[in-house]
Amino acid sequence: MLHGRKVLITRSPDRAGSLAQALSDAGAEPLLLPLIDFERAADQHALGEALDALAGGRYDWLVVSSITTVRALKAKAAERGAELSALLPPGVRVATIGPSSRRILEAEGIRVDLAPEGSQSAAGLLEVWPEGPRRVLLPQADIADTLLSGGLAAKGAEVDVVTAYRTVDFPARPEERLDTELAKAAAWSATREDELPLLEPVHARGLIDDGALAAVVAASPSAARRIAATLLPLRDCRFIAIGRSTAAEAEALGIGVAATAKEPTPDGIVAALTELFATEGLT
Repeated sequence: MLHGRKVLITRSPDRAGSLAQALSDAGAEPLLLPLIDFERAADQHALGEALDALAGGRYDWLVVSSITTVRALKAKAAERGAELSALLPPGVRVATIGPSSRRILEAEGIRVDLAPEGSQSAAGLLEVWPEGPRRVLLPQADIADTLLSGGLAAKGAEVDVVTAYRTVDFPARPEERLDTELAKAAAWSATREDELPLLEPVHARGLIDDGALAAVVAASPSAARRIAATLLPLRDCRFIAIGRSTAAEAEALGIGVAATAKEPTPDGIVAALTELFATEGLT
């Protein structure tokens, strides 16, 4: 169903490789238009203090909500000449929200104690989070909403939120770019970035206007916002969301969501695209 269809990926080159490979394997033609990138947190002192408190045993739980958070924490560990796992003292439990971040944490030597099996999202984690007083460290993006922190607090947790990284328009400033290498288990690792056709927005706009672009993939709410600012109207190009929060953001921006991946992984996105075009082929 995907044979020959052009699909636009809006991630930065070093984070697009596995999705591009999965699309290619399914017969699609992946194209790359990076719209967002990531930089080190502006307040490195606050992040460092939070990690000192973590290492010192202040927290019962570390909650990791994205692979980019793992990059930020690994970068801070590297500054100290340590492995990422060295930030966690015995007894600290780790929670995350999806299979990709779980795999990369485990590849970095960190055991994951809690992750949702149903909805792989902040809402899904809140569904399985235990009630009761717990001290939680939640490193997040500078633009993260309060869904996760507020939900944890509502269940009795004492939550300390710290900014781990900044989300910026692509490209990030070279001296501030968060480009820490992760273990190869990362589901979004770069496998073929040098081969991806890299587009400019005007070129992508032309493909949309010509009806040549079958779909665009947004892997975060911030990507949805950049698509809204850069590529509308999408015309016949289908908007594919990695998960419910991204879909909700797109809908709030007036973007019609053609499909939402059931799992926030490259295979999940390919499955959503395949099902979408199979359904369209029957109508």
